Amino acid sequence: MRDRLALVQERNTAALSEVADVLMERVVEGGGLVLAAGAGHSFNAVTEAFHRAGGLATVKPLHEPQLLLVNGASSSTAAERRQGLAAEVLDRAKPDPGDVLFVFSTSGVNFYPVEMARAAADRRIPVVAVTSRECNAAAPARAGTTLGEEADHVLDTCVSPGDVAYPPQHPETGALSSLANTFLWNLLLAELHARAAASGRRLPLWRSSNMHGGDEANAGLLEHYGSRIPELG
Repeated sequence: MRDRLALVQERNTAALSEVADVLMERVVEGGGLVLAAGAGHSFNAVTEAFHRAGGLATVKPLHEPQLLLVNGASSSTAAERRQGLAAEVLDRAKPDPGDVLFVFSTSGVNFYPVEMARAAADRRIPVVAVTSRECNAAAPARAGTTLGEEADHVLDTCVSPGDVAYPPQHPETGALSSLANTFLWNLLLAELHARAAASGRRLPLWRSSNMHGGDEANAGLLEHYGSRIPELG
């Protein structure tokens, strides 16, 4: 897993820089939001990005109870494969043209992630896919195309088909996608922090509410973003 994460960083250097350009322009300077979508275990990446200590306060999670594994594993899989659901979820979020959409999906072939990217593109919202190019190519293209093909930018998790990593010769266990998603997101945060510092800006970052001064530091962010991100309530 450590070897694979090193590969993730190496292969995404250029893409991370491109995505950081987009976020600096549209979110840090333009005031847009980061819309984060995912289904099944990819929703772990959405919760990692949302209201996280050290994370951007501008993240709005796109969610639907049917897609959550805890509400039914089999029904979650079925919902991700159903046509039309992504457009409904995006409509409810009331996206702004200045926003940026992140879609987390390892296989990138089911209707939900593919149609989410298409629906955002119809609204001229840039789409960042956090996915595995190898899995996109190997999985059955249920939606006729893949998330990687629909997105404006791709952060490649370098996950092998099957999403297992150990033992390396014949992997059967050790799912890698959640680690890779979080690693890529943190690499992006580090890049944004460096750029903001170089330009004299401060990123809107959450503080841990369990540290002294955390609640006070977060109060202004809650007031500022609460109207557009009701999930913060």
